[in-house]
Parts: sequence; C-alpha cells; structure tokens
Amino acid sequence: MFSVRKNICVLSLAAAVMFTFPAAARPAPSGIVIDARTGEVLVSKNPNAVHHPASLTKLMTLYITFEALEKGLIKMDDELPVSAAAANRSPSRLGLKAGGKIKVETAIDALIVKSANDCATVQAEGLGYSEARFAEKMTEVAKALGMKNTVFKNASGLPNSKQVTTARDMAVIYREAISHDLRTPLTAMKGSLYLLAQG
Repeated sequence: MFSVRKNICVLSLAAAVMFTFPAAARPAPSGIVIDARTGEVLVSKNPNAVHHPASLTKLMTLYITFEALEKGLIKMDDELPVSAAAANRSPSRLGLKAGGKIKVETAIDALIVKSANDCATVQAEGLGYSEARFAEKMTEVAKALGMKNTVFKNASGLPNSKQVTTARDMAVIYREAISHDLRTPLTAMKGSLYLLAQG
C-alpha cells in the first residue's frame, strides 16, 4: 500500500486536472462545489446538465489505473509500451515516441500535471485494452458508481460528440479517485474542496 503525499498541492496542479473554464466573461451554465471528505454539496447550479467532459475524462482513466494498482495488476515501476496510436494523440501531450516505454508512475504524473493525452492512451493500452474497449470499460465503471448521465468514448477527453457527463457525475468520480491510498498529486487532495465548472 502506498502512502499519500503530505505536501500541499500547488493551485496550478489542481486547476490542470480539476477545472474546465468557460470562455472569458461567460458564466458557466452548470457547476458544483462539494466537500471532498463528506460528499456534501455546498453549492450547485444545474448539476445534472449534460456537457462534454473534455480533460476531466482523465479522472476515470486515473481511477481505473488506481484500481489496477491496488489489485496488483500493475505496479508503479512497470514500463508501459508506447504505441503509434498513443504517440500520435493530439496535444496536450508529453511527446512520447512510438516504440518507447514509460513507467506507470510517470504516466500518472503526466496525466495529472500536464493532462497528457498520449499518456492516457498508454495507460488504457497498458491495462490490456484497445482505447475503444477501454472507453466502454470506463462507461461501465461510471454506471456502477452511480454516474447515470456519463458516457465515455476515449481515455483522454479529446473531442467526441457522444462523450458526455454532468457536474454531479464528475464530483462522484473525483471523490472515488482521491479515495485511493496511492502516492500521487491527485490523491494528496483528499481533504480539499472540489469545484467543477462546466461550460
């Protein structure tokens, strides 16, 4: 079992993963603020309105990765192969080269800090899925967690008109993801409030 980092997360790190911002001067049509420790909803606005999740999709990719780590299916120091499909993902990306390898821990950190789309595909494939099948698995897990209005179509959040979610559903997966006792920048936010603005 891994211990959670005790350091305070930098605001920009939280923003990179936890927020999607609407266009300047345009209020978000939906959002939610919860207490991450209890799940209590403190403020919400149209929390069940359906939107595209963009990079918040990576929360589910991380959650499934964390589950695999805790079950012993993969280890932090395992090296995952980089496919041509992963290397060719659109930015934001880490710039991985096809045929190379990346450690699970490094891929996780890049997913959290840089929102690296290539690392999202590497993680999906590293768990034994095609990315399309991994997206089906993501949707299955979402339904099991009670995320009733969420459908995933890829591991990264790259544009897909059929990939949808709500602020309330994203709050659910955020709490689930940070509940894991793993040493990552995301799980270090266990005691923090969570704001999701979608637009």
